[in-house]
Amino acid sequence: MLEITTLTDGGQQPMDVARQVVDFVGAASSSLDFAHYDFHLGAETAALVGGAIKDAAARGVAVRFLYNLDHRNPIPVPPPPEPDGELIESLGVPVRAIAGVPDLMHHKFVVRDGSAVWTGSVNWTDESWSRQENLILIAESRALAERFGKNFEELWETGSVERSGFVDSGPVEAGNLRVRPWFTPGQGEALSHRIGKAIGRAKRRVRIASPVITAAPILSTLAQVISEGRVDVAGCVDQPQVRGVIYQWRQNGNVSWKLPLLERVMQAPFSGKRSTPWGIGTLHDFMHAKVTVADDTVFAGSYNHSRSGEMNAENVLEVEDPELAERLAGYIDEVRARYPAFAAE
Repeated sequence: MLEITTLTDGGQQPMDVARQVVDFVGAASSSLDFAHYDFHLGAETAALVGGAIKDAAARGVAVRFLYNLDHRNPIPVPPPPEPDGELIESLGVPVRAIAGVPDLMHHKFVVRDGSAVWTGSVNWTDESWSRQENLILIAESRALAERFGKNFEELWETGSVERSGFVDSGPVEAGNLRVRPWFTPGQGEALSHRIGKAIGRAKRRVRIASPVITAAPILSTLAQVISEGRVDVAGCVDQPQVRGVIYQWRQNGNVSWKLPLLERVMQAPFSGKRSTPWGIGTLHDFMHAKVTVADDTVFAGSYNHSRSGEMNAENVLEVEDPELAERLAGYIDEVRARYPAFAAE
């Protein structure tokens, strides 16, 4: 079983997602392992979600909590958040801060009872739950939960992003679907090549939603497919973040070779969300979904389609299913229809 929830800017309220979290956490009977890049909720949602976690621990569920800490990346990619340490400590469960040096602990997953997984692109913040485009994926599968559990243990035992992600990416069963779980940085470059190859093999359509698109295997294949004009390609990015990438690449000769590829891709039907540029205390309303559809193959998870994403601790589910691909291609088209065409200047 694979359940997917799509979020849009203004399409739902924080409490809607908080109740979904409570339902997932409340079903735990033996264990809950949380790995979160950002966990910073308002008073109402914190009381609901924090209460569910405390209740689980009180009834004997073994709860552990990983979160990202202590790193600053340059703009345009928004700097790492400062998770609510007071809220996390108030849960009264074992916690471990993972120093995002040199790269981020960027997961947003929960493993429940070794049999179910909550993952996707959504951070656990009120703005992520109400003002960003995001996906939530919930899978009931012991085989899939085992893979996520192994990745959690890598991080819990070593405290190191760069020593994680070395988990088998072979397919597992999730209900009637075969799902490939990908973890980075151990499988980071392989994941980018996998997505690039799926795009290159597509015969009908490619749809992408990602804040930025900078991973060379994905970017170069997209530029080639778009230039050949044989496949319907379209998508949506976060305009301030991509503009920031363009600015950085113009300044940095080591990566400027990718700039013509990015400019070619953005000439296709790509929309750019005019989100609020990152700043201390600003609204975090980024285009935050991270999903690719290539014909009937879907890649969805926490991974920005970027070189830094290859090196972060990320996860992606690869699923081949016509119905799911159609639904998520439609979601991407809905998102991109909300915003104007990307403008580089």
